[in-house]
Amino acid sequence: MDDRIAQHLDRAAAVASAHAAVPGKDRQDAVARAGSAHHAETLGLTVSKVHEPTGLFDRRYEPSLSVVLRGRKRSIVGDDDQVWGRERFIITPVDLPVVAGVVDAAGEDGFVAVVWRLDPVVVGEVVASMSVPVPVPVSASGIAAAPLPRLGSWTEPLADAFARLLALLDAPEDIPVLFPLVSREIVLRLLQTEQAPRITAALDVTGPSVVAGATALLTGRMAEAWSMERLARELRVSESTLFARFKEATGMTPAQYLKRTRLGEARRRMVVHGDTAARAAAAVGFRSASHFSRDYREAYGRPPAADAVVVRGPLAVAAAV
Repeated sequence: MDDRIAQHLDRAAAVASAHAAVPGKDRQDAVARAGSAHHAETLGLTVSKVHEPTGLFDRRYEPSLSVVLRGRKRSIVGDDDQVWGRERFIITPVDLPVVAGVVDAAGEDGFVAVVWRLDPVVVGEVVASMSVPVPVPVSASGIAAAPLPRLGSWTEPLADAFARLLALLDAPEDIPVLFPLVSREIVLRLLQTEQAPRITAALDVTGPSVVAGATALLTGRMAEAWSMERLARELRVSESTLFARFKEATGMTPAQYLKRTRLGEARRRMVVHGDTAARAAAAVGFRSASHFSRDYREAYGRPPAADAVVVRGPLAVAAAV
């Protein structure tokens, strides 16, 4: 990693660590950090810290920039299984089901991660004002391209802007003036990286909200029987356009997305509400108990009921990954 990039990320890590929400801390600590949490929310930030590796948890991410500043984590999206740290970042383009866990807690310093919510309005404004055309999704341009890597690479201007965003947690009085400026700068710097097509595909600044519409249907009505033909018909697009845009933005096919969404919700029902495996499977749309058990074991490594018992214990750290 370039020394200048490392210095900017070191600055960001120091601020994030000081303001992070730490699972399991006592009430007095929680009250002391209430101000930090309020300012972080204003900035669209979720700042987390844990001191030991965790299991794998299901998370749903809104459009966002995810950064690991200390330690390493494992993220599974569809068939893409990555272990990564501060040398990379991830753009989550749409409401996306992710299985993730901390694999390296960085010793005494603790694992520190930041998620910054992407505002589609700001993205659209920045794209519209850029003098250089932003790369568009393959399906929109009609030009074949190599698959887009899910992990992005830092540039020095992006790391500097991100560090200045985190620095506003130490200067909340500056937020009303500086936050609108630095947020637009971060979007600009992201659009200058190789991840630009993912942002434009995900936030649909180049056309109809095909991907966002598809994820909303599959998430909101997951128990229904969906086919590519039916989904495309509901969205009033061709199957080829739907498939290409969805795959570009999420790294998954619609069928993979639906299966992961169903499994995550079934797991939540068993762990949080105590549903049986059969009841959870039926509620999310699995028509076959054997198919549910097979898919579940493949995703989480254990049978549904056994996994639910194991996962109930460490739920407090799930938000940190």
